[in-house]
Amino acid sequence: MRLLLVEDDERLSTALAEVLGRAGYAVDRVADGIEAEYLGREEPYDVIVLDLGLPSRPGLEVLRNWRAAGVTTPVIVLTARGAWHERVAGFQAGADDYLPKPFHDEELLARIAAVLRRTHGAEPSALRVGGLALDEEHQQAVLPDGGCVALTATEFRLLRYFMLHPDRPLSKSRLAEHVYAYDDERDSNVIEVYVNRLRRKLGRERIVTRRGQGYLFPSKP
Repeated sequence: MRLLLVEDDERLSTALAEVLGRAGYAVDRVADGIEAEYLGREEPYDVIVLDLGLPSRPGLEVLRNWRAAGVTTPVIVLTARGAWHERVAGFQAGADDYLPKPFHDEELLARIAAVLRRTHGAEPSALRVGGLALDEEHQQAVLPDGGCVALTATEFRLLRYFMLHPDRPLSKSRLAEHVYAYDDERDSNVIEVYVNRLRRKLGRERIVTRRGQGYLFPSKP
């Protein structure tokens, strides 16, 4: 899953990017409101973490502009402002969740996971599709018989994206857009390699090839 982190505090941004990367997200970082607005509008992010106190353009204005432009990407607002009316303003501008500073890394990760599940209509407590569960804390798949399968970082991001979009044909290029960060070299043909790795670990029936369309993760394999 691909995430945009908008935070002008370099130390916090660097620390959060490391935490999010370890949690299986491909992270793009920006510190400027104008650049954030452009990337959020043009790039296919799965979730955005947005600080409100930004240079060039305030985060609240960026959020309003995204929503006015039809950007539906879920947004979690980070801010040092804790007043209730400021939280209300954030929700009215289109925020999906709100996390005041300071916060624990685990809470941010839990809120991101919850927003993603809610956005895609998944179970509120865990991501489960077709008897398969995704253990996001340990980055592993849990099989119907209870066995656990370890996943590499890329395998984990790819499987999570599949499981959030069950029964939908997904092209190689679309998968690459959501598995790799902005500066990563995106070779859509490499996706086939990771799909085959997941098939070997989970069973070939878990990921179906749709000729001319890409791949499909069936909810009933």
